[in-house]
Amino acid sequence: MMQNFTRSRTLIAMLCGALCAPAFAGPEDPPGVEEMAADILVARPIGAVVTVLGAAAFVVSLPFTALGGGMGQAADTLVVGPAKETFVRCLGCPTAGRYVDPNDTSR
Repeated sequence: MMQNFTRSRTLIAMLCGALCAPAFAGPEDPPGVEEMAADILVARPIGAVVTVLGAAAFVVSLPFTALGGGMGQAADTLVVGPAKETFVRCLGCPTAGRYVDPNDTSR
């Protein structure tokens, strides 16, 4: 029993370490293996679930937001934002969009 508790604590510590690693990286550093692994195993599945739940909440709230004139803002907040973070963001990057090397002079 104690051995399982120790294993689970070790696994939690490893996941937290992998998720906290991007906070110490500079904006000019490309994503590393740890960031990419945490992104594909944790952040993307959570983002997909949030996108689906946001779409469902948007559909449910649609009659009220249409009457209030806030459909665009509701769509951006509940569907578009989570979808961008899930499907448009490069693997391991902290913000949406493709990774751009700041040292690349070809642009």
